[in-house]
Amino acid sequence: MGKYILKRLLYVFVVLILLTFILYNVYSLVPQNRAYTDAKTEVNAMKNMLKPSEIDAKFDELYLKYQRMYGTDTDNKIVRYLRWVGVWPFYDGHCNGLLQGNFGYSWEERAEVVTIIGDPMKNTLFLNLFVTVIALGITIPLGIRCAVKRGSVLDKTVQVVTIVGYSLPIFIFCIFFIFIFCSVLHWLPPSGMKTPGSNYTGWKWFWDRVYYMILPIITLTFSSLAYMTRLTRTAMLDALSMDCIRTARAKGVRERTVIYSHAWRNALIPIITVVIGWFLGLFSGSMITESMFALNGMGTLFLKSMRTADYDVIMLIECFYVFIGLIGNLITDLVYGLVDPRVRVNK
Repeated sequence: MGKYILKRLLYVFVVLILLTFILYNVYSLVPQNRAYTDAKTEVNAMKNMLKPSEIDAKFDELYLKYQRMYGTDTDNKIVRYLRWVGVWPFYDGHCNGLLQGNFGYSWEERAEVVTIIGDPMKNTLFLNLFVTVIALGITIPLGIRCAVKRGSVLDKTVQVVTIVGYSLPIFIFCIFFIFIFCSVLHWLPPSGMKTPGSNYTGWKWFWDRVYYMILPIITLTFSSLAYMTRLTRTAMLDALSMDCIRTARAKGVRERTVIYSHAWRNALIPIITVVIGWFLGLFSGSMITESMFALNGMGTLFLKSMRTADYDVIMLIECFYVFIGLIGNLITDLVYGLVDPRVRVNK
């Protein structure tokens, strides 16, 4: 098992390097030259102090200076990528990349990328942790119940409701719940993160934040119910049709034990794949939902950065998602072995 984990970690490392290299070069193709922009801005500010014949020479000097500062004084893509990672020195002989803690600078916000990502990440986790716990607490018992009572009124009703929920896009749910809870009932605020002008602390801050998160939580939870309920039901139906389940029932094993011990264990493999991916999706946020409810989350930050061409922010978010996805695949494979000994790796 230890050799398998080490092998998979090596695989994660190689794929991470490959994907980040591709992402870096893709974003390098964007027609944006920060060194040129900064040099042009500085020259324009100095025009009154320079002679017309000196402007071009001064621009070339500043352009080379900023190219060396940003590590773009070479056309070698590999060298530029290695400088960005932090394993290849800049012109002055020093490394200043990811490994040295330089995660980029947001020219739109005029701040380090790490400081910008902090609050959106907290808000996204705050929102999605609630959604995940509530959704799993509803969908798994409901899916099991529908599978056990296949063909019942409950099962047929859930199938109709879930297929409707699965077919509709999430922004329809956003509009619907805003109309119900804000326009009709006047129970909840339609958007925002906190009471305008408030500066609460402690529990008062927490409950104020929860109050503004209730509507997004309801929307995301409701939109998540359909797929997970149908998946759990299908997995349980397959498990309940297995020969070992019929044997357990023929031996007189209690129905509760048959369902929650034998059948549920066999149904876990496909469910685990979705649940772990769902859980890791906590970090990415929901672009549509966060935009509809004006939430300062990772999804909103990503969209905003795309609109403003803030590529250092985009690059760090993309690399973070790649890393999370690779680690998620590793965790999924390891959990398979814990759930089902038949797929356990011992060599």
